[in-house]
Amino acid sequence: MRGRKVSIVGAGSVGTAIAYACLIRGSAGALALFDTNTAKVRAEILDLNHGSQFVPPCRVDGADDIAVTAGSDVVIVTAGAKQHPGQSRLDLAAANVLMAQTLTPRLVEQSPNAVVLFVTNPVDVVTYAATRAVGAGPGRIFGSGTVLDSSRFRYLVAQRAAVDVGNVHAVVIGEHGDSEIALWSTLSVGGVRADAYRLDGRLIFDEATRAAIGADVVNAAYEIIAGKGATNLAIGLATARIVEAVLGDQHRVLPVSRVQDGAHGITGVALSLPTVVSAGGAGRVLEVELSPAEHDGLHRSAHTLRDIQESLGI
Repeated sequence: MRGRKVSIVGAGSVGTAIAYACLIRGSAGALALFDTNTAKVRAEILDLNHGSQFVPPCRVDGADDIAVTAGSDVVIVTAGAKQHPGQSRLDLAAANVLMAQTLTPRLVEQSPNAVVLFVTNPVDVVTYAATRAVGAGPGRIFGSGTVLDSSRFRYLVAQRAAVDVGNVHAVVIGEHGDSEIALWSTLSVGGVRADAYRLDGRLIFDEATRAAIGADVVNAAYEIIAGKGATNLAIGLATARIVEAVLGDQHRVLPVSRVQDGAHGITGVALSLPTVVSAGGAGRVLEVELSPAEHDGLHRSAHTLRDIQESLGI
């Protein structure tokens, strides 16, 4: 990734976790942090640079001036109002939508050829607003979506199945939030379907277990926020992985959030479906086969997001 620049907007807990993950993974050749808190961004840059001996070569810079993001290949936006204990992601919508509508044109002006990745919540509504604000082409602006939710899902399934998480193939689609859908119909553990997977001779993914795991995936963020104030480490790693798919032109299938244009009959809303991520951003959407219940759940999720968009006038 030498010579490729990634800028991160927001030097809070999520932004710095993303910077740290990108630094230790060697995700980019240059990192730039932009935050209006001058002392905070300077401190974070110093802290990251002081570890440069122990990571792949990477130039790390930062400032309280948006010009520090100029010439980026990828711009990651984490800025916005913070989710507090007991607050849903959608409660943040109004403030963070306004931020996205105002900030995105300025970022695109600084880096006309950049892919812009939103992590700010509620990521689906914010992604839709940002895309509309600049009239961006399909997938050039997209959100982290349910990449982290899918990782949580795989982890919980792996724990239950007593296998390494790398042997679990599963995805969460829809809203990054309370209406998301864990796809049990396509899940496999080492190639074995969930409804056929046995441990010690017995089927372990019965309806009650599926419901409990699904609830744990949805509620994971609330538990973490209640315990330590923010979710940041896992989203840092997830975002670094998305960045690598873009900068490496990997054509990696990831459940990112982009404005949909017909997959499963859904248009005019941003939500997550398995999507080919490459140098151009979030590209072709794969229409994975859904059970009737999953199909209905996806459309309910789209309806939830569309209602929020309409209430905000976007």
